[in-house]
Amino acid sequence: QVQLVESGGGLVEAGGSLRLSCVASGSIFSRSTMGWYRQAPGKERELVAAITSGGETNYADSVKGRFTISRDNPKKTVYLQMNSLKFEDTAIYYCNLDFMALRSINYWGQGTQVTVSS
Repeated sequence: QVQLVESGGGLVEAGGSLRLSCVASGSIFSRSTMGWYRQAPGKERELVAAITSGGETNYADSVKGRFTISRDNPKKTVYLQMNSLKFEDTAIYYCNLDFMALRSINYWGQGTQVTVSS
């Protein structure tokens, strides 16, 4: 069983920065793709950024050049550095772990609120 615990959310002014962290339990972190998703009120959950076990990254177009995802396997932690924050980045941010065994197994964190004031 895997548990994901996010931290680092909060209230920040537009143009500011935040760093989100997600710590995983269990033994499959290093072999998993880690992702950050977000869900704004009235909108569907969307992928923000992901990083594979090999370190390959991909980003939503809306955050490219502003957000950076990284991972520390010994610490079982994935980070999301968010710079130049905009009002439209306001959302609940969720950590996701995707492990491919015979099928894809997904785990979600409880979410952390990011609020950007304009």
